Amino acid sequence: MGVPRRKAGGARRAATLARVAVVVRAGAAPLWWAGLLAAGAGALLPGLTGRRVGLLAGAALFLVTAAAVALARRGRYTRLAARATRAARADFLQDRAVTVRARRWAHRWWLAGAFAAAVASSFALPGAGGLCLAGAGAGLWWKARWLGRRERTEETLWWVRTDRLAKGPAGGPVEAYRSTGIAAGDAAPGGARRR
Repeated sequence: MGVPRRKAGGARRAATLARVAVVVRAGAAPLWWAGLLAAGAGALLPGLTGRRVGLLAGAALFLVTAAAVALARRGRYTRLAARATRAARADFLQDRAVTVRARRWAHRWWLAGAFAAAVASSFALPGAGGLCLAGAGAGLWWKARWLGRRERTEETLWWVRTDRLAKGPAGGPVEAYRSTGIAAGDAAPGGARRR
């Protein structure tokens, strides 16, 4: 007796899913602390422009970078969320800690390079590169908070397949999110730990 064929529009293949907000939030803390450390180290150097100019430039870069990162691709996130399909019973919801660890491990060399570049830039503008890096971390945190507000409003959590995360949760390989109720998984709306 043959195996019955799957009907068109039938059940999807099960997948491992990571929370979108957790993926976004995972990079915030490493960038923030690496940026502050680089800014502190850089502020010890007089640099070509002097500490005052460097730190003022860094403060401006912090604000611009934070805003740019927080606002980047919001339309894409919104479109992917609008096309979200309900997660199947067979889908595996990845734990928050596993997602955070995997994302940070995958970007460890990029972070190390960015930290080194931020410290090196202090020979020209003391502290500016580090504050720019910290701004990127703050921008990711704000974006995760924005996602969390939307999740609470819509009472829906958004998930992305882990095999589509090479270019991020809103990258080209991601065609749509999957959704669950607000109580699914072990992370609260916005990607923080549940209390």
